[in-house]
Amino acid sequence: MKTIRYTGLIAFLFSLGLFLSLFFTSTYTLTEQIFTSNVKAEHQETLGPELAGMMDREYSLSIPFVKDLNAAVNTVNERMRSEQQWDKVIYDDYAGSLTRASTSGLIQDQTTLLFILVFIVGAVGALMFILPQIQLGGPAGIKHNGIFFNALNNRGWIGMLTGGLLVVFYVLLYFYPAYITNWIILVDPVQKLLNPGATSSQWFLYGFLYTFAVLVMGVRMIIKYRHSKYQIFRTISVMFFQTAFAFLIPEILVRLNQPYFDFKNMWPLDYDFFDAWHINMLTTSGGTGIFMFAWGISLFAIGVPLFVFFFGKRWYCSWVCGCGGLAETVGDPFRQLSDKSLKAWQIERYLIHAVLIFGLLMTGAVVYNFISGTNSILGIDTYNYLRKPYGFLIGSIFSGVIGTGFYPFMGNRVWCRFGCPLAAYLGAVQKFKSRFRITTNGGQCISCGNCSTYCEMGIDVRWYAQRGQNIIRSSCVGCGVCSAVCPRGVLNLENRDEDGRFNQPILLGNDSIKVSN
Repeated sequence: MKTIRYTGLIAFLFSLGLFLSLFFTSTYTLTEQIFTSNVKAEHQETLGPELAGMMDREYSLSIPFVKDLNAAVNTVNERMRSEQQWDKVIYDDYAGSLTRASTSGLIQDQTTLLFILVFIVGAVGALMFILPQIQLGGPAGIKHNGIFFNALNNRGWIGMLTGGLLVVFYVLLYFYPAYITNWIILVDPVQKLLNPGATSSQWFLYGFLYTFAVLVMGVRMIIKYRHSKYQIFRTISVMFFQTAFAFLIPEILVRLNQPYFDFKNMWPLDYDFFDAWHINMLTTSGGTGIFMFAWGISLFAIGVPLFVFFFGKRWYCSWVCGCGGLAETVGDPFRQLSDKSLKAWQIERYLIHAVLIFGLLMTGAVVYNFISGTNSILGIDTYNYLRKPYGFLIGSIFSGVIGTGFYPFMGNRVWCRFGCPLAAYLGAVQKFKSRFRITTNGGQCISCGNCSTYCEMGIDVRWYAQRGQNIIRSSCVGCGVCSAVCPRGVLNLENRDEDGRFNQPILLGNDSIKVSN
């Protein structure tokens, strides 16, 4: 079995190394034909002279090629603005389109083979490393087997390297996609399978990688918590919703000439839902678009209060949400790193509600502008001072770069705990009007601390368990791991009123008693 695991590890590292090396394997040559085919006619006269020095010149890396392209576009724009020729300012992403069209080499010649070597071999290698744990890992569940001395799981050098790579990837993905053109081309086989007439984009790459990671690490999650039916069903649920609702269905809709739409996403997490372009896209797309718009409003206005009342915020955060799905699968090895201190809790409460208020103000301004047909409120440009900062600070930096890149530094629910405005909304309903709670049996608690250690939301669960108090916290996502790792069956997830009415047992039962430490 150890041979299988080591072989799997080698295969996975090979695929990862190949994926990273693709950044350096292509050449880039801009020709007159590529220029005229990818640049609009109205921009060719002004941009052409600036790109003359690049024509037919071979670049061995994307970095200098993209840098020269951006420099040419910026030069044109500065000149047009200084001459106040606003109609000739270039807003198109020519860096991305020209870089892709100018790419040649292995990634273009052997796209399918490289896809297989990176993703298929990588997935097989990861599963070969994971599956033998059934025989070698002993009892199911979390075990204190040196996790706090592991270089990956306790902010060691592997964890720092992993976090650094994630941060760099998100920065490139969000702000400099032209530099990762080779990675975008790599997923073309999947894009063409779903929509033969399209080519992959930075967001398709992101969606594919996101789904791929959730599926592979979801298998690991199921194996690790195989003693708990609740954890198995919950993991299968997030794998299904990410694959079907977040990845496949939106792409199929586009192929059917319908708007791209994620039916499980909602405002305020989907912060551009009320943007004018989005409303116009849906309302001008016929009955399907109108249904999508009505669905989106109904989901957060009716669905959230109703489902949270009966099931708590876990119905979304732990069973449906893509951010939660990634945190629970890919982020599971880092859940013990969440800060449990009182100071962290205070920061969490102020920060997450500040983001919610920011989102409310931004959305209110956007809706007002849409209705009034203006671009400002009281002389304030709402796009430059509200919508754009929110998209950059919250939509990109907080939710992506920090929210995922900081898994190895701060635990797996950084975004969910400190920044997600939807989590704040769900939590407010759960705190004041929900039957969901975690009940405790203080007489059975031995103060082992497993529950608090592995709470990804930074809740000191042991404090409640020792006192026999029910846990009703707005931040609790109902993941159930605290119960799954309890050796005494002290904690139970229940849907009940305080007087015990409407008690609905959850698929957890006393499975947690089977955990060995």
